[in-house]
Amino acid sequence: MKKQKKLIIVGNTTNARLAHWYFKHDSPYEVVAFSVHGAYIQTNVWQGLPVVPYEQLEQLYPPAHFDAFVAIGYKKMNQIREQMYIQTKAKGYFLPNYISSRCIFLAEAPIGDNNLILEGNTVQPFVHLGNNNVLWSGNHIGHDTVLHHHITLTSQVVVSGYCTIHNNCFLGVNATIHNEVTLAKATLVGAGAVIRKNTHEKEVYLPAKTILWHKKSDELDF
Repeated sequence: MKKQKKLIIVGNTTNARLAHWYFKHDSPYEVVAFSVHGAYIQTNVWQGLPVVPYEQLEQLYPPAHFDAFVAIGYKKMNQIREQMYIQTKAKGYFLPNYISSRCIFLAEAPIGDNNLILEGNTVQPFVHLGNNNVLWSGNHIGHDTVLHHHITLTSQVVVSGYCTIHNNCFLGVNATIHNEVTLAKATLVGAGAVIRKNTHEKEVYLPAKTILWHKKSDELDF
């Protein structure tokens, strides 16, 4: 794929490394540098590219000539990613979406920016998607669902139809959200949890604990 655009990735951890790989192999963007605050720079070169102080980003890579993508994880319920998203937009950068060519994306409504949607996701018709969300691999987003902003869905999450997920929610691996359910702001749904009713802000939901059975596997007749 011919690279026609230049991109700076904001971040220098696992999320940034993966975003670099996806943009490099499956987008029209050439990633030219990483950027973090100067206090967090441990090396001036990473993944073969320069790492530049975020405080100097617009002087080194002016937003008139470069776009930026904020690739930061979900710590503090996505609030750090949210803050860097707001700051990077304020610097004047256009923040593109990455939507994998290997996902099924059927929503037709305009979506926000700085979304990372990886392979194997199914996004059904009439879904509305806001800004700065991460949909890791293999999730299902049911029809007529609304995802607001700064949300993380890990992997194999099922969000049924007519759901609403508000800002800063986190959904763990294999979480299931029943149809017509609303998750309030900063709801944390643990891996494997099933949510059948609306939640309240900042609630945490964990599934039943898996138990260790008293028999060994070679004692079972199966």
